[in-house]
Amino acid sequence: MKWVVSLVGAGLVMVTLRDLFHTLWHPTRHGGLSRLVMTALWRLARRFRGRRRVVGLVGPLAMVTVVGMWAATVILGWAIVYWPHMPGAFTFSPGSKAAQEPALLDSVYLSLVTVATLGLGDIAPGEGWLRLVSPLEALVGFALLTATVSWVLEIYPALTRRRVLAIRLALLRDADPSTEQIDCTAGALLLDSLATEVVRVRIDFTQYAEAYYFHDGEDHSSLAAMVGYADALAQRGQAGRRPEARLAGDLLAGALKDLAAILDQRFLHTGGTPTEVLAAYAADHGRSRAQP
Repeated sequence: MKWVVSLVGAGLVMVTLRDLFHTLWHPTRHGGLSRLVMTALWRLARRFRGRRRVVGLVGPLAMVTVVGMWAATVILGWAIVYWPHMPGAFTFSPGSKAAQEPALLDSVYLSLVTVATLGLGDIAPGEGWLRLVSPLEALVGFALLTATVSWVLEIYPALTRRRVLAIRLALLRDADPSTEQIDCTAGALLLDSLATEVVRVRIDFTQYAEAYYFHDGEDHSSLAAMVGYADALAQRGQAGRRPEARLAGDLLAGALKDLAAILDQRFLHTGGTPTEVLAAYAADHGRSRAQP
């Protein structure tokens, strides 16, 4: 029976590590539990009045919640591994009162100290297999800390790329170039560069799905609000007479269609046309699409 309980704890640790791997390192970033937490917080925040202010906290709060969930389940899982063997399979420092505490409390304490790599030494594993498992937990704790830092350093550049594209589209909307101005070599280069940036954002939504749950603040820096104008520019390029302008317009339209497919597949699930999906994206972020 002791080994069954320990295996349950090991299974809990493995589920957590799998979720961490799929959230941070898997190429398609299909996190399970972490994705459910973020989606639930996003939907809950959208129910509040003055939701822009509340929704703006969802992204950072969701990341903190997910990391806390990973840490708590790793600590609990290893505590369950230790619990059936406490205190007989462990040694206690002279004068320590730890052995007088409940076995579960000692197990949680040992797990917390080990995962934090503190190594206080008042409780130490005595049996051979526990002497191997305990340092392994410390390695997992160090990996969790490193992964959290890496996650933060990865997500914010993705947000920056998205906001840069949104601000660029806002500036273009203010300038409002005509079809004749787009129908030239410079216009074709403009549309081509916009298509490249849209593709980058599409990849960011694939690799950093949690970026969807970050609010972008003002309308001019919100891709959800500005992406409609990119569609208008693509149509102007497609209506041009120069082949390079038409090709660049087709590229931008194709990039927007691909972006809409990813948004619908991963987040919105409307089953609509690209135009409808992009409108749903704007609505989900509390925006109205920028009109041509």
